[in-house]
Amino acid sequence: MSNPGRCLRVSLGWFKALWSTLLLVPALSACSTHDAARSRHWSQLPPLPDARGVAAPFAGVSGGVLLVAGGANFPDKMPWEGGQKVWHDDVYALTAPDARWQSVGKLPCPLAYGVAITTEAGVACIGGSDGERHYEDVLLLVFTNGLLTVHSLPSLPLPLANAAGARVGSTIYVAGGSDRPGEQSALSHCYALDLARKTPAWAAVAPCPGKPRILPVAAALGGSFYLVGGAALEPTNGRVARVYLRDAWRYQPGHGWRRIADLPKPCVAGPTPAPAADGGFLLLSGDDGSRTGFQPLAQHPRIPGHDSRLRRRVRHLARRRQSTCPTRHRADGILARPRCHPQRRAATRRPFAGSVDVPEGFMT
Repeated sequence: MSNPGRCLRVSLGWFKALWSTLLLVPALSACSTHDAARSRHWSQLPPLPDARGVAAPFAGVSGGVLLVAGGANFPDKMPWEGGQKVWHDDVYALTAPDARWQSVGKLPCPLAYGVAITTEAGVACIGGSDGERHYEDVLLLVFTNGLLTVHSLPSLPLPLANAAGARVGSTIYVAGGSDRPGEQSALSHCYALDLARKTPAWAAVAPCPGKPRILPVAAALGGSFYLVGGAALEPTNGRVARVYLRDAWRYQPGHGWRRIADLPKPCVAGPTPAPAADGGFLLLSGDDGSRTGFQPLAQHPRIPGHDSRLRRRVRHLARRRQSTCPTRHRADGILARPRCHPQRRAATRRPFAGSVDVPEGFMT
């Protein structure tokens, strides 16, 4: 594993290129996809200070500064070598693409696997877990004049980790996840927090009609909230196991949930919220489950398709007029993507104008 702590950013002058499939909703034309793919590129930000990198940190933007907080890793040795996972509370800030990361503070406790949402006021850090439990706490990280302050927002109705969320206007939506460690059960719950209210409070939203799921990807687009992929947890051969999902759902306030086109392949633990670009949103990496149970773990080939080849297929999921019947449209394009381990990442849209950053480790 090389440069596990590195951080990647992509200019929106590129952006249809990543992973064995890049998933875009609604679809663009084949011509525009091909042209855009060739005009965009990844660049590398300075590596995170933790040489091992971190999985599932909180990441977002406050005061024009990129913040990365918490996360988990195996600092001594990998899990297949008997290493123990450690959760972290460090908060790092990056003020410019060519700057160095600064240690600017701590979370109240070590946390990872929560939902991070950039808001006008700061970075909302929602739920999460440590080695013993899941949390209902919601924090707001605010970075101004070189100083980090940590505030409290209304707590979730229940402990929650491994969920996904996105902000539609002034309202944060959070869906899926689990309320306890161990991957024994998943949730279909959905909650909303309207930050524009005088006294914000979480309100229950109709649950997603699909299977309860952990580690889905969420997005906000055109005034709607989207929830796609993830993994259900179901009894299999006498134990609870992941069932990798391809279904995709749109929630429109006042109109409820509607199923849209399925993903071409499952997507679990992709960066969330998925960034919007060119009239759609993009799924960046993720685990499709095809190499679950691979042995020996020390020789795991990582996510399928993450090799040295740069040409893959771009699949378009849905037209602007989406049908309740799953349909699939696809066009050829050029993909350039990093090789990644199947670890949860956080994607943030606005560390600097016109870019999307994936500030997490375990990338090779």
